Amino acid sequence: MSTRPITTSSDSVQSTPAASATPNYSRPLAIVTTLFFMWGFLTCLNDILVPHLKSIFELNYAQAMLVQFAFFSAYFLFSVPWSKVVNTIGYKTTMVVGLLTMACGAFLFLPAATAASYPLFLTALLVLAAGITGLQVSANPYVDLLGKPETASSRLDLTQAFNSLGTTIAPKVGGLLILGAAPLALAQLQQLTPQALHLYRVQEASSVKMPYTVIGIALLLLAVLIGFSRLPKVEEATTRSGQKTNDSIWKHRHLLLGALGIFAYVGAEVSIGSFLVNYFGLPQIAGLAPRVAAGYVSFYWGGAMVGRFIGAPLLQRFKPGYLLAIFAIAAGTLVTASMVLNGHVAMWTIISVGFFNSIMFPTIFSLGEAELGPLSGTGSGLLNMAIVGGAIIPVIQGVIADTVGLHHAFVLPVVCYLYILYYALVGSEPNSERYANA
Repeated sequence: MSTRPITTSSDSVQSTPAASATPNYSRPLAIVTTLFFMWGFLTCLNDILVPHLKSIFELNYAQAMLVQFAFFSAYFLFSVPWSKVVNTIGYKTTMVVGLLTMACGAFLFLPAATAASYPLFLTALLVLAAGITGLQVSANPYVDLLGKPETASSRLDLTQAFNSLGTTIAPKVGGLLILGAAPLALAQLQQLTPQALHLYRVQEASSVKMPYTVIGIALLLLAVLIGFSRLPKVEEATTRSGQKTNDSIWKHRHLLLGALGIFAYVGAEVSIGSFLVNYFGLPQIAGLAPRVAAGYVSFYWGGAMVGRFIGAPLLQRFKPGYLLAIFAIAAGTLVTASMVLNGHVAMWTIISVGFFNSIMFPTIFSLGEAELGPLSGTGSGLLNMAIVGGAIIPVIQGVIADTVGLHHAFVLPVVCYLYILYYALVGSEPNSERYANA
């Protein structure tokens, strides 16, 4: 097991053996938890942007899913660079830089709305997500390392619960502020002159200006708060006693399979959430208007929040892999049921999937990071790169929806949950010693 010296960021505070035996990390965890809330809120606002931009720019499902592609591709592009930044400037400073990057992305929504440019919206989302990637790469392992290793899954699950609080609030707020006006039908848009169509798009796109301006200011203030906070400094030892110098993340099978698990989980969760507004609007499901449907999306993400608060103590009592398997079976079953049913029963079964998504990310992340020691930072970068599943799987589901219809396009998340079941029962067992001695 790796050693993890923890020091305070203030030179005036000295640690003693007695004090370091049972440190209290409640305050730093509370501060860092605000970051989880913020990136959850911003990530889930995409579920409102998808139908909003789809109607403004007359997009099909696959084109509309470029919103998620631009956002989640940032994890693939920037996770490794951010992990190097963490190793250079530390967890706390990386969090501040990540927040400042996010603020730049939020403010880019203003020129995107003014120009009514879909490519510029995608660029703003990419910059915003690049900053969130920095938070993910720094905050997730920070929470994972800030305490006893045996309670890492529970601790990360609890902070992820506040991430889910953000995802629960975002659809309701976004629905009220962004989806305020009923969009014109496609036939009406086709009758507009090019100039009138552009003016319409500018008017509709302007609804994002106020929310993202407030978000940008909030991110700047949060960067100042983190910058002046006295957070404990967590450092991984560079070597372990008796450890071979040629150790590599590629020798840790459970980490590699865990990255695929993160890819599948994020892809399934984002795919489902991204299509819910349009799904609830289908005549055979509920026939809801976009603004009304957005309110029901909050129940999907709210289920994840409730599940994480319940899951935190459960992960301390039961083996995380077994609990993950049970939740994967339940999620896959509910998605399947929604595809074969109609009406409000189909609507509520797909909403219920959110509850069983709850423990998946923190559990897969902690199982993948197990026994990595000094490789924890690099392993975290790889796991965060796998969040690119949220970019790829929704686009594939969009192509399926354009081909066979939205109702039956949810077969792709079912496949994802089947892989998570495999990882929970088979792929998550650490085998670093066998690989290192091979």
